[in-house]
Amino acid sequence: MRKTTRYPVQGPNPLWQMYRTVSFWKVMKNFIVIQLARYTPFPSWKNWMYRTFLRMEVGQETAVALMVMMDTMFPELIKIGKNSVIGYNTTILAHEYLVEEYRLGEVRIGDRVLIGANSTILPGVTIGDGAIVAAGTVVHKDVAPGSFVGGNPMQVIRPGGLEEK
Repeated sequence: MRKTTRYPVQGPNPLWQMYRTVSFWKVMKNFIVIQLARYTPFPSWKNWMYRTFLRMEVGQETAVALMVMMDTMFPELIKIGKNSVIGYNTTILAHEYLVEEYRLGEVRIGDRVLIGANSTILPGVTIGDGAIVAAGTVVHKDVAPGSFVGGNPMQVIRPGGLEEK
């Protein structure tokens, strides 16, 4: 189960009313910073941009690949540990807008985590230290430390805590 907070809305769907949820100017600033970071070739510059302008927690020596899309509305809810790799074109969401409610949830990615290309991380998920997420995975629930997961729906391929042979 993902750890999200639900906010019911009245009237049109929450995405139609999104600027009641979050400031237009915050979204505009975040969008510009995220787009610049998506194309920046230097991981240290990206991490500085994420920390400085988006208030994200990004650990030392974490590498965010080209074209990674961070949440444009609530990037401050994304926490990434040290020495992790976020693969090409991955999307990390901290919000979801549904028909009658919206949900917010902190995303926690541990230390030494590998997230394969084209993955999607949903709000309210924790990915434990040393976990591996295969390319193209939709992470819809927590991933235990040291686990190897993949697919859609996400399945545990190798549980954490096992010694390699």
